[in-house]
Amino acid sequence: MTDTADRPCTAFDGETLLARGPLAAVALAVQARLAERPDASVLTFDDTTGRVVDLDLRGSEAEIVARLGGSEPRGRGRPKLGVVAREVTLLPRHWDWLSAQPGGASQALRRLVDEARRGDGGQTQARIAAENAYRFMAALAGNLSGFEEASRALFAGDEAGFGEHAAGWPADIRTYAQELAWSRLRDRD
Repeated sequence: MTDTADRPCTAFDGETLLARGPLAAVALAVQARLAERPDASVLTFDDTTGRVVDLDLRGSEAEIVARLGGSEPRGRGRPKLGVVAREVTLLPRHWDWLSAQPGGASQALRRLVDEARRGDGGQTQARIAAENAYRFMAALAGNLSGFEEASRALFAGDEAGFGEHAAGWPADIRTYAQELAWSRLRDRD
């Protein structure tokens, strides 16, 4: 499993928030709930993406935490710095320009991406946050009254309208959707 034990997550038992925190702690809370109530309807969500996290809860607490660790032994060579190599397809004139830049193509691309991120006025982050919230909402609020209208308000960036349409939802679902949509999870301690 490629999940890391410290990834921030939130678990729901039906409409009620069950646990929130690092994935390892949330997984153990989910395991405990399912041990006490095997018929519980528990879903765990990644706080950074709104996606459902599939948990392998077999074995002891130590085995569960070990599976979530995702740590790989360090091999030879340069230390892992978080750099991800992916393919970029450009025309020859683009490669020529990039190779003439100080620091080379990679540094020039990083600079261009950083400038674009700063220059979009937060639009990309707002779109990503809305998509994250929608993923969660589709899983837990899809059958709730006002879902369609709340979804439209979400993608329009209308926080007040969202609140109006989601007012009848269970408090934990409404609050978590709002946190995802308006990026409040990154601000919490």
